[in-house]
Amino acid sequence: MADNPSFEIPPELRELAEKNVEQARAAYGQFMDFLTQAMGAWAKTPGNAQMAGFNAQMGGFKSVQDRAIGFAKENAERSFALASDLAKAKDVQEVLTLQSRYAQTQMQTFGLQAQQLSWLMADALRSMQTKK
Repeated sequence: MADNPSFEIPPELRELAEKNVEQARAAYGQFMDFLTQAMGAWAKTPGNAQMAGFNAQMGGFKSVQDRAIGFAKENAERSFALASDLAKAKDVQEVLTLQSRYAQTQMQTFGLQAQQLSWLMADALRSMQTKK
């Protein structure tokens, strides 16, 4: 029985992948900065200033929105970290190990995030009901 030859990823390909991941991370960061600025500017426009008062009356729904955005940023950062680690992987076995570990961690993370969002939603609904 012959040994299975290990497949190694060429260093040049790894270097190119690392650069691409960093460029994608930078582009995503710029997009999120732009989105944050746009949302802030939108909230300050005269018609939407009234909406801010409405949001205050609606309890903690703003906190739900803020937390969801925070989770999206955290999840994206973890994905970029995985992509960076994959770009540095030396062989297929390391790639599989990294992907498996990431999938397990993210499933746990998604469960915790969903739980936190449901608690925040429940608090926001309770707050809204007590203000009636």
